[in-house]
Amino acid sequence: MQWSSLPEEVRALLSPSFCAVMIWQAAVGYRSESPDDLPFNCAFLVLPLVLHRETREALPRSTVTSLAVWIEDNPLLRALLPHYARELATFSREAILFGGRHGLLTPSPSSVGASTGMARRVATVLRQTSEEVQQCTKKAEFVGKWFAKAGDAFTVMTVLGVRP
Repeated sequence: MQWSSLPEEVRALLSPSFCAVMIWQAAVGYRSESPDDLPFNCAFLVLPLVLHRETREALPRSTVTSLAVWIEDNPLLRALLPHYARELATFSREAILFGGRHGLLTPSPSSVGASTGMARRVATVLRQTSEEVQQCTKKAEFVGKWFAKAGDAFTVMTVLGVRP
């Protein structure tokens, strides 16, 4: 990907550091509900769910609403999610690499973990951001918790209609 050729708005919204924080937040949420780290394939679903405003705003308020019920109630989003995931896969990959390189994420072939030593630093930076960025991070943490309650990566991906 030729980063400099992208429009400035795209570079700002999809910067590797910003996207790494979204994936970190999801990994934190996942770990709060599971003894395991966020499955690697599920990390690629975080950005499509939280960066697209309509999708983010359609997410339920609580993990009591199951992933399966939510997706059945939102058939248009289920139809669009595979497209969003494909479009954002390169940015997700860049974010995971960036996060790993800078000590924010601990990627492995099967999972992506959140470096807990970065929590204070991330919180300090996020306090200085816009309300929309803060909403994205809260929803990313929610998505991580939601995925942990939904089952394994295969189940999450099947319910959402995406393939690795």
